[in-house]
Amino acid sequence: MKKKDMTIALLVVIVWGANFTVIKLGLDGIPSMLLACLRFLITALPAVFFIKRPNLEWQYIIFYGLTVGVGQFACLFYAMEIGMPASLASIIVELQAFISPFFAWIFLKERLKTKQVIGFLVAAVGLFIIGIASGANKITKVPINAFILTILAPVFWAISNIIVRLSSQKAIAKEEKLDMLSLIVWGSLIPPLPLLAFALIFDTPETLIGVISNLKGISVFAVLYLSIGATLFGYGMWGKLIAKYSIAKIAPLSLLVLIVGLITARIVLSEQLSKMQWIGVIFILIGLIITNLDFKAIKRYFDKYRAKYIESKEE
Repeated sequence: MKKKDMTIALLVVIVWGANFTVIKLGLDGIPSMLLACLRFLITALPAVFFIKRPNLEWQYIIFYGLTVGVGQFACLFYAMEIGMPASLASIIVELQAFISPFFAWIFLKERLKTKQVIGFLVAAVGLFIIGIASGANKITKVPINAFILTILAPVFWAISNIIVRLSSQKAIAKEEKLDMLSLIVWGSLIPPLPLLAFALIFDTPETLIGVISNLKGISVFAVLYLSIGATLFGYGMWGKLIAKYSIAKIAPLSLLVLIVGLITARIVLSEQLSKMQWIGVIFILIGLIITNLDFKAIKRYFDKYRAKYIESKEE
């Protein structure tokens, strides 16, 4: 990978890793549903006036917007509002790396690799440990509803990945290439109204107007960071890198998001995990590594090294 592209990839990883801490900071001044609503509103506007709509039927754009905006981020934001730590959220959300292949196997008939099944089982053990530990320790206790909602977030993310795959297949059938940034921008038009409806269920109109009228600097920063940084820059650049280098080469870098997420939550929010929660995190990390590792490439490397070693011995 070129140095310029590696720099961009690392910037995206840092932006995404810190994303969970920024969400927590934003929730300090803005209710979860309103924060999610503002995120997608600013992502869509004014970008829709400059970016052409993807050449897809509206049903794909609508379902993408609903799964990502109303499903993934509504669950994640509300879970973090009611007690899910940013550090644990950054780990659990990455479960989509396991859920997506299972959904692709079910709905797209794609082959499920052995390493994906093993990685999922290892991560499932970690998730179970975190669940038990989060309910047992009073200091690091996580409400059960927050835990369940956080697990639902990667489920919706995985569904959106299936929609993206189907959209990509549609584009290929038309001898075109799916413009991911265009799908993100136009898909962001869908969530604001449902999210605003949820916001009005949880809070009165007067409360929401009061929040908007008295936004703190950190709240404005959080909204701009989540919409422009994490969404437009993050997904836009990541899509370009995947198009240039392939998923196999880029995807493993997303593991660094977890590390950045844990570090930023520790430094900025002073979040601490119990020993058992850390054990669960380690299991999930191992599961992700197993899933992302290219074992064939590693075998080829060692076979090549072994052949050179044998050749040098013979000489």
